[in-house]
Amino acid sequence: MNKKSWFLLIFVLAFSFVLAACSDSTSNDGDDDEKDTADANEEGINEDGSITYAVDQAPEGLFIDGFAGSAIDSQINDFIHQDMTTVNADMEYEPNLATWETEDNQVYTFTLEEGVTWHNGEELTMEDWQFALEVIADEDYDGPRYNYVQEIEGADEYRKGEADTISGFEIEDDYTAVITFKEAKVNNLENLWTTPMPKKELEDIPVADMSSAEEVRETPVGLGPFKVKEVVQGEYVSLERFDDYWEGKPKLAEILIKVVDPSLTQGALQNGEIDLMEIRPDDVAELEQVENIRVEEQEGLGYSYVGFRFGHFDDDEGTAVADYDKYESKELRQAMFYALDREALVDSYLAGKATIVNTPVPSVHWIAADESELTQYNYDPEKAGELLDEAGYKDTNDDGYREDPDGEEFVVKFAHYAGPAAFEGRTQAIMQNWEDVGIKTELSTGQLIEFNTYNDMKDNDDENIEVFFGAWTVGSDPDPSGLWHSTSEWNYGRWVNEDSDDLLEDGLSEDSFDEDYRQDVYVEWQKVFNEELPGLPLWENLDLYGINERVEGVTIDANGLRDFHEWYVTE
Repeated sequence: MNKKSWFLLIFVLAFSFVLAACSDSTSNDGDDDEKDTADANEEGINEDGSITYAVDQAPEGLFIDGFAGSAIDSQINDFIHQDMTTVNADMEYEPNLATWETEDNQVYTFTLEEGVTWHNGEELTMEDWQFALEVIADEDYDGPRYNYVQEIEGADEYRKGEADTISGFEIEDDYTAVITFKEAKVNNLENLWTTPMPKKELEDIPVADMSSAEEVRETPVGLGPFKVKEVVQGEYVSLERFDDYWEGKPKLAEILIKVVDPSLTQGALQNGEIDLMEIRPDDVAELEQVENIRVEEQEGLGYSYVGFRFGHFDDDEGTAVADYDKYESKELRQAMFYALDREALVDSYLAGKATIVNTPVPSVHWIAADESELTQYNYDPEKAGELLDEAGYKDTNDDGYREDPDGEEFVVKFAHYAGPAAFEGRTQAIMQNWEDVGIKTELSTGQLIEFNTYNDMKDNDDENIEVFFGAWTVGSDPDPSGLWHSTSEWNYGRWVNEDSDDLLEDGLSEDSFDEDYRQDVYVEWQKVFNEELPGLPLWENLDLYGINERVEGVTIDANGLRDFHEWYVTE
């Protein structure tokens, strides 16, 4: 699997910005003129150049992709690692380190690019890919990626200790492997883990200890354009150019990935302390006035939502269990949606840089339902009150707050992760919207929760995560199962719904090899989601970047930043 990819787009309008400076070129009869032009272009690149790339949350520090779960770790790993496949600006899968052939979408033959080397000088072979899959399928593996291995024939038996290898991964030679899936599915390729791991670096480490090992957290070895020079946890990751990168020598000598306080990002960009970062919407207006900074906007694959807790995840059975009924009332969830003034939230805390939606499928996807087919949960506190009354949530003791249908006190505990100042205001505004319709609301734990702690709490079904703010950046495969099927670990609300599961499974069936059929299935699923509201899809986020004018060669599309080896500075 391409690590950003859960959703497949075949026909979609893609929005991409190529920020590389383009020099005018003309045809000349004289060889000397052509050479002069080439030399002039090369002279514009500082081969000893370095930049500072900033993130505003500390990474968890898992720098081998199979273990990383947070968006920040994934951003850093993009510089270090490479996948067998890639996704282009039109959201289509393409060969990267390997090509593939299949006649039936069940058996795939992969052929590896020869001569690709790891940062330690070892050559990449199919054993490295096999090793990655077997680590992720190991019973002691503690990362979040087994769902990208489990559809390979023999993966379950390997995980249970009933087999010594994954039978569906057969190596023919160093550069050729055949993968057999359990069954033919339209998205087998998109849901395959395609990032190899350096076998010779990691094979002597027990899988149970791997995520805490120095080779994962401090000295990771990858295949990407930059290799790790130094890691200071919580502060920075220093990268240096990998001269033998398989796509060509990177044009930057070093990249410093620095953790910055969100309140300081504007000043740091303005004074040149940092050169490039993903910025918050409330930074845009001021940064657009800064002479040495350009702001780029990109319609992306991210959305924000409010989730509800319905139960817990049974690790042994690999499925969600709906055993928490506080928010089982659909009418309650619908009322809480109508109570939210999303336009005001977007204007006040996102500087208008978001689009209100009523589905968790990003609009750039070809399967996205038209909003005209969905209930529009526009701000309507009166409608919210009517739904609450009908569902039995009424103020029975005249204290200004509604009790539950049994007459007991009803308090929503709302959780939100910490970040820039706008997060505090946004949290309070959401809570006030619910209070305005008589729903007593308290901030879970009494404060915003540190980002990595918040993720751990969701992973572990912490009782304080009851109603929670969340955000996803999805990828190119349109299948929403990875976030909303009852067997998905990332279904953090632990929603269990038979109609939803049936439709999601139908979207991967043999019938769904017909794109029109598949689109109809997913539109129907979005209607179910829109009615049941296991989460409240708030808005689609714009991807926003602040970039110092001295940095060139940067490419951005719906997948995010890419082509890091082409980045350069001109001074």
